[in-house]
Amino acid sequence: MRTTGQLVKRNFLIFIRDKGAVAFSLLSMGIVILLMTLFLGNINVEEITELLARYGGSRDRALDEANARQLIKMWTIAGLLIVNSVMVTMTSLGLMVQDSERHRLESFRVTPVSGFKISLGYILSAMINAMVICILTLLLAEGGIVLGGGKIPGVAAHIRLLGLLFLNTFVFALMMYLPAVFIKSGSAWSGLGTVIGTLVGFLGGIYLPVGSLPEKVGEVLKYLPFLHGASLFRVIFTDGALETAFEGLDLRVVEEYKEYMGITVQMNHSAAEPGMQILFLLGCGSIALITAVMVLKYRNGTDRK
Repeated sequence: MRTTGQLVKRNFLIFIRDKGAVAFSLLSMGIVILLMTLFLGNINVEEITELLARYGGSRDRALDEANARQLIKMWTIAGLLIVNSVMVTMTSLGLMVQDSERHRLESFRVTPVSGFKISLGYILSAMINAMVICILTLLLAEGGIVLGGGKIPGVAAHIRLLGLLFLNTFVFALMMYLPAVFIKSGSAWSGLGTVIGTLVGFLGGIYLPVGSLPEKVGEVLKYLPFLHGASLFRVIFTDGALETAFEGLDLRVVEEYKEYMGITVQMNHSAAEPGMQILFLLGCGSIALITAVMVLKYRNGTDRK
């Protein structure tokens, strides 16, 4: 494992030193923040206050609006973390594509280091890079909420959040490793990154709540890992804010709102349990890894002929 550790260190340092790569990996996060600040955040807040006015009877609208804004802030942080889990791992694995394009991978493979350790070095470094960026994002976002007088989850919730960060960054590192096996050009990888960076906000129900999308589109998203990863984060972040904002409302209204916002994911007429969502994410990562290994074995066998 010492060799793998050296490869991870090498990949991590290259990523950190590349300001362009770091900036590009944060581009999608910046888009989410911009949209929420200038447009979507206010729309979501208005939807909550109208919902409370419709079903909650006589209420303090100013207080409802403040509680709704807190809820949307917490919901947005969950989206930022899933965006970073995807985009930072993808940007980090761009180094593997770059090494392949510049024939460095061929140099690695003629050394006594096994192909498994080389691949593991890229995957783990992508995961670590994403973990670092996600933790910094979390600290900055929660710091802003505290300074604004809002509340953040407790210690126990943060321990669960760290576990989910580990899970999501690991799974998406495995998933992004698969296209990195196929792509050999840095420009092609950048193009793919642009496409995924645009789509991830929609696939995770971040730019628009999943309930506002056409029904068939929403059904497709339920079978993709992005929405489930975001859902796991949202459950933790919005727990206290939901209770405060929807105090006094019928439980059915709250459950429908959670489904609309992608806090819970309805599958087979019931909310998917967190354990099943975790298994689903691990299954997606495993499928991606197995497919990548099969491709590499086939390619290596072909190269020997």
